[in-house]
Amino acid sequence: MGVAPAAPTRYLAAMNAPAALPTPPKQRKPDWIRVKAPVGENFAKTRNLMRDLGLATVCEEAACPNIGECWTKKHATVMILGDTCTRACAFCNVKTGMPRAVDPLEPEHVAVAAAELGLQHIVVTSVDRDDLPDGGASQFVKVIQALRRETPNTTIEILTPDFRNKSEEAVARIVDAGPDVYNHNLETVPRLYPTIRPGARYYASLRLLEQVKRLSPTVFTKSGVMVGLGEQRLEVHQVMDDMRSAGIDFLTMGQYLQPTPRHATVEEFVTPDAFAAYAAIARAKGFLLVAASPLTRSSYHAGDDFQKMQAARAEQLARRAR
Repeated sequence: MGVAPAAPTRYLAAMNAPAALPTPPKQRKPDWIRVKAPVGENFAKTRNLMRDLGLATVCEEAACPNIGECWTKKHATVMILGDTCTRACAFCNVKTGMPRAVDPLEPEHVAVAAAELGLQHIVVTSVDRDDLPDGGASQFVKVIQALRRETPNTTIEILTPDFRNKSEEAVARIVDAGPDVYNHNLETVPRLYPTIRPGARYYASLRLLEQVKRLSPTVFTKSGVMVGLGEQRLEVHQVMDDMRSAGIDFLTMGQYLQPTPRHATVEEFVTPDAFAAYAAIARAKGFLLVAASPLTRSSYHAGDDFQKMQAARAEQLARRAR
């Protein structure tokens, strides 16, 4: 009799295995979710540049619905540390498995991409790399340093994983490198973590963001949640309160969309009016900036939002000085 594989191995295998049951009928998306198919010369140029540099993007790997709009504007969110994640979150389309070795040329390639695209603001994210001693923090540092060296006028936004069991040192090193925005997504309400984000801990993610603000009060902090996963309205309000207690400046909220039949199902398509109501409540709770709509994603319109955050902070400081 063979030995059963360890639980994490069984979980990864289950996520990557073909569905054993008949595929359920595809949910019809409401009209407010529809987006145009990606076309155009700039879209092709952006895609080809990423291919030539061997860079992954969360736009493709996570099947972002806004890829057509963003890539047509030559905006792309680079995903460092490869295209394979060591976790298998129930909402995420990024493939899971054993990642390849870290590419030492990746930081320079990210800087080249930023220069070629003429980016005034870049968003850099990554897969989870629980296999690395520092969770991949040193690669974030090297990317920030390369960008500062090659494109000094480009503002830098990073969207990091939680660096499970090594977050304090990892976050300290990244903050010391000097990003302009530090983003880490809470993703959903704490009740749903065991099924939606089983490899992470809600309060550990909150503490990470709190640490960023404690280490560097001037760095903008940002976090996002998905709705439509079965959360209750008051649970979302509590997440907002938790974020404000951690000093988070910018809240993003968007509709969860099921990438494949193997992923968590959409429990509700939240209406644009409901998003507007969430946004009004979040602003009343004191966020510096709120972006909430069905198609809002962490890096959607990130450059424009960075300028809005700067303006909002300047206005806030001016009011305090009166």
